[in-house]
Amino acid sequence: MRFRFLAVASTIAVIIGCTVPKATGQINFLLTSQAPTSSDNAQTSSFTHQGLIAVGIGVSVIIISWILYYWQRRLEKRADSTTVTPTEAPSSTELQQQQVQNFTEVRLRLFQVAQAGVWGGGILAILGLFPQTQTLQLSILRVAQIPLTLGLIALCTYIALNFSYALIDRFASTITKRSNSLSPEISQRLHIRVSTISVVIKSLASILWIGLGVLLALISLGINVLPLLAVVSIVSVGISLASQNIIKDVINGFLIILEDQYALGDVIAVNNVGGLVETLNLRITQVRDAEGRLITIPNSEIKIVANLSSRWSRADLSIPVAYDTDISHALKLIETVAVEMSVEAAWQTRILETPQVLGIENFGENGLIIRVWIKTQPLKQWDVAREFRRRLKIAFDEAEISIPIPQQAIWLNDVQTVSSKH
Repeated sequence: MRFRFLAVASTIAVIIGCTVPKATGQINFLLTSQAPTSSDNAQTSSFTHQGLIAVGIGVSVIIISWILYYWQRRLEKRADSTTVTPTEAPSSTELQQQQVQNFTEVRLRLFQVAQAGVWGGGILAILGLFPQTQTLQLSILRVAQIPLTLGLIALCTYIALNFSYALIDRFASTITKRSNSLSPEISQRLHIRVSTISVVIKSLASILWIGLGVLLALISLGINVLPLLAVVSIVSVGISLASQNIIKDVINGFLIILEDQYALGDVIAVNNVGGLVETLNLRITQVRDAEGRLITIPNSEIKIVANLSSRWSRADLSIPVAYDTDISHALKLIETVAVEMSVEAAWQTRILETPQVLGIENFGENGLIIRVWIKTQPLKQWDVAREFRRRLKIAFDEAEISIPIPQQAIWLNDVQTVSSKH
C-alpha cells in the first residue's frame, strides 16, 4: 500500500513539476479536507431517511388509531341498537342485558389497550430511530417496565373477570330460555334459582381471578410466593379453627342454594323477622322488611324458614259478617265476587285457580267468620287480597249485608240508682 502511494506521488510530482515530498503533502491535505465533507453528507442522508421513517410511523399510528376508534364506535352503536325480545321473562331479559353489558365492557377495554399500545409503540419506535433519543427510549423502557407489567396484569384480570361474568350470564340466559317450555310455576321458579346461583358463581369467580391477579403481580415483582402461600395456608387453618361460625355459615348457605329453600326475590320469614330477600350468598342473607329496614341474618342462624313466595302463594282471607245475615246469600255473594274477579283479564294471570269459599270458619265475638282461599302467583297474594276486599265491600253495601263492629253493653247493678227512678 505504501509503495503504491509513493508511486502515485512520484507520478503527480513529475506532472506538476515538484519534488516527491511536496506532492505527498498536497495529496494528504486534499484527502483530509475532503473526508469530513463526505461524512457530513452521509450523516445528513441518514438523518433524512430516519426522518422519513418517523413520519411514516406517525402517519401509520394515526391511521390505525382512527380505524380502531371507528370500529369501536360502530360496535357501540350496534350494542345500543340491540334490543331484547319483550315477550321473554324479566329475569331472562335482565340476564341478557347483563351479558351484553359485560361483553361491551370487555370490548371497550380491549380497544383502549389497543389504542395505548399503538401510540406507545409508535412513540418508542420513533425515539429508537435517532441516536440522540435512543438513550431516552431505553430510560423510558427501564423505568416503565414494572408499572406497565402491573398495569397489564390488572387489566387482564379486569377483562377476564368481565368476560367470566358475560359467560355466566349467557349460560344462565340459555337455561332460562329453555325453561319457557315448562309450566309457568316451574319456569318462574327456575328463573329465580338460576339468577341466585349465577350471583354466587360470580362471587366465586371474582375471588378466583383477583387472587390469581395478586399472585401474578407478586411474581412479577420478584417475590417468592411459595413461602407466602405456606404462611397463608397456615393462617387460613388458624382462622378456620377460630371462626367455626363462618364455616357453618358457608356450609348452610351452600345447602340453602342447593336445596332451593329460598332465592333472590322471595319473601321469607325467619324466626321473628321477615321480608324480601335482597342479598343471598354463602355467608349471609339480607332481607328488607315492610318498614324498609335491611336485616342481615347469618346463614348458620337460619334453621326454620317460611318461604311465602315459592312457586305459588295464597291469599288467606277471613271475612266477618253479622249474626243476623242470611248466611247462604252471603256465601253465594262472596263466591260470585271472587269468581268474577278471577276471570277478568287484569287479574286472570295473577290468580292461578278458581277461588275457594271454605264456609264458616268460626263464631266470633261480633259475628260469623267466613274463610276464603285464593291461589295466586308468587308475591301477588297481597295485591289480590286488597282488590278482593274492595270489591266485596262494594257488593256488601249493595246487598245491605253489614260487617259487624265491636259493641259493648253496660249493666248497672246499683240498687239505689234503680229505686231512685221509681
